[in-house]
Amino acid sequence: RFEMPYNIWCDGCKNHIGMGVRYNAEKKKVGTYYTTPIYRFRMKCHLCVNYIELQTDPASCDYVIVSGARRKEERWDMGDNGQLLPTEREAKERLETDAMFRLEHGAADRATLRRAVPTLATLQEAQSAWKDDFALNSRLRQRFREEKKTLREEEEEAAALQAKLGLSIPLVPEEEEDRRLAALLKYRSPHSYEEKQRLKRTEISSRSWFPAAAG
Repeated sequence: RFEMPYNIWCDGCKNHIGMGVRYNAEKKKVGTYYTTPIYRFRMKCHLCVNYIELQTDPASCDYVIVSGARRKEERWDMGDNGQLLPTEREAKERLETDAMFRLEHGAADRATLRRAVPTLATLQEAQSAWKDDFALNSRLRQRFREEKKTLREEEEEAAALQAKLGLSIPLVPEEEEDRRLAALLKYRSPHSYEEKQRLKRTEISSRSWFPAAAG
């Protein structure tokens, strides 16, 4: 079984074949790269009668299309992304035979390492902060349980208040500003007891003692 290593376009039916599609393929050895064998795979497109051939490319750690299809280009430059680049064959040979080139190559590697040290230190600090996954997950679950309990209690209090006052409108959560304004309000009757007594005496004193004469 051969699994398609990347997205391709079939030359026969012009259809797209996605990465990961599996085929029953014929496998044969067609050469070597140093001591690594190069294998070729031949399979029939599942959408038409066209045959597709791919083979391994140990030099670039990839697969190349021999015939029957074309690759959907989704590759990028590893150097632009700051990824580790594999050493080319010519560079390997020069490292083995050229002492000056080996010295320059080592100096360039050390300079790259010095530039990367601050970033590596930041990543290590971030990783150490999340090292104890179990404790972090436990604290997170505990906080979620407490928040859920508080929310449930607030909902029960709101439902009880709605039932007591016969309200059908939803109640919004109480804010600190609401409590502050409520503390400033003072509930009292329109007239105090003393004021009521004074008004009553005034009414009595202004009342006539003699009944009105009948006309």
